[in-house]
Amino acid sequence: MTLPGTPRASGTEATEAVAPAVDLVLGASACCLACVFTNPLEVVKTRLQLQGELQARGTYPRPYRGFLASVAAVIRADGLCGLQKGLAAGLLYQGLMNGVRFYCYSLACQAGLTQQPGGTVVAGAVAGALGAFVGSPAYLVKTQLQAQTVAAMAVGHQHHHQSVLGALETIWRQQGLAGLWRGVGGAVPRVMVGSAAQLATFASAKAWVQKQQWLPEDSWLVALAGGMVSSVAVAAVMTPFDVVSTRLYNQPVDGTGKGRLYGGLADCLVKIWRQEGPLALYKGLGPAYLRLGPHTILSMLFWDELRKLVGRGLHQGT
Repeated sequence: MTLPGTPRASGTEATEAVAPAVDLVLGASACCLACVFTNPLEVVKTRLQLQGELQARGTYPRPYRGFLASVAAVIRADGLCGLQKGLAAGLLYQGLMNGVRFYCYSLACQAGLTQQPGGTVVAGAVAGALGAFVGSPAYLVKTQLQAQTVAAMAVGHQHHHQSVLGALETIWRQQGLAGLWRGVGGAVPRVMVGSAAQLATFASAKAWVQKQQWLPEDSWLVALAGGMVSSVAVAAVMTPFDVVSTRLYNQPVDGTGKGRLYGGLADCLVKIWRQEGPLALYKGLGPAYLRLGPHTILSMLFWDELRKLVGRGLHQGT
């Protein structure tokens, strides 16, 4: 079963197309499964991206230094379970965002839009934007929970939430419905560029590997190779938007729900560039790739293999 929008290799027996509703379930399930393994990397990445917020390099303490040292720092501060902080919110986000994203992308493929020049990029970007909007409240809570730690190791604003539901209730009560979507202006472009890069490069890389016939066409190694190529592209284009998104979601707010540090995406980019330097937009790049890489590879691999199983079941049932 080929990825939607990916040309079939010649001589490949056609299988039943997977319905968009099925892709919604498969995409959400695959990404939630990947999230369980990659959430510790997300915790470390969040801490690194908040460290030294709006301070010049070398003028602030650095409780988190590099990937391995940061993992050890999280464990010392929060215990081994601290590496899975925000997991419930992360799973909620992955299910909402990727369910919508894969559903919309599958619809675009069904309509033949991905067969047009640049179609996979556009379809991936639009699908990602819609998914990011739907999942934004969950990402907001996830970021704030993952930033929380003991005072000696704290970076960024500390929101002191006790649970996912408690956080949602607090934000709703204090800031209203709009407060749940605060920071969405950074999340949408973040997922748009990441989704476009992921889906377009995965489809292209997988088709290229199939064309070379280095591996059996139905082998899971084909999807693995496509995911590995896709992960590099995703990390490269997504990290600056990821830093901005983390800052927007975690910043403190005033009584009206307005951010105290940043006025939006452009304001956040400019302030980080001016006060921390351009390299600050790649803070946490190592953990970001270690998280985005395996997450992209696992998500696309799980999704592709699940689609094969469903496709074969549909084909055998006809």
